[in-house]
Amino acid sequence: MPERRRGAALEKALLEAAWEELTLNGYARFTMDGVVQRAGTSPPVLYRRWSDRDQLVRAAIIHTLAASRLDVPDTGSLREDVLTLMREINATRVQLVTVMNVHLAGYYQETGTRPSDLLAAGDENGVDVLFDRAVARGEAKPELLTARIRSVPFDLLRQELLTTFAPVPDQVLEEIVDTVFLPLVR
Repeated sequence: MPERRRGAALEKALLEAAWEELTLNGYARFTMDGVVQRAGTSPPVLYRRWSDRDQLVRAAIIHTLAASRLDVPDTGSLREDVLTLMREINATRVQLVTVMNVHLAGYYQETGTRPSDLLAAGDENGVDVLFDRAVARGEAKPELLTARIRSVPFDLLRQELLTTFAPVPDQVLEEIVDTVFLPLVR
């Protein structure tokens, strides 16, 4: 007989089962019953924690984002920091980016949530430290580093990933950084 899960172990298993449901079935076909079956538990166990599927989906997304958080690189240069982070995203996060943007479109429409809301909830300081170091080194002008400009390289990477559903060639990453992003911050 398998050991009974409790507390944090049970919650982790439920959230991982919910993420699997989202990944395989998308939000449109996501059900609480599917999560219950996948987690090998009972409906009351699930409903004690999350009263509806929107709450569970949000919790699963935040859990997955927190579990997949990448370390912010510190290479000594803004160009290399941004490229290193983009390369890591490119190498390890194609599925996550796809699920967050394609499979969850219905969730965003129904709840009025945006992907950026969930990304912010799953990451307390993001890459701000990367940009703060660049300003301190004199590589970027702080008045030019608006939230929109800070997101440009990552937005363009996401767009590339969503148009191909595959990792982006390194020369494209370099082009994004060198010809689009860096001229905006200098």
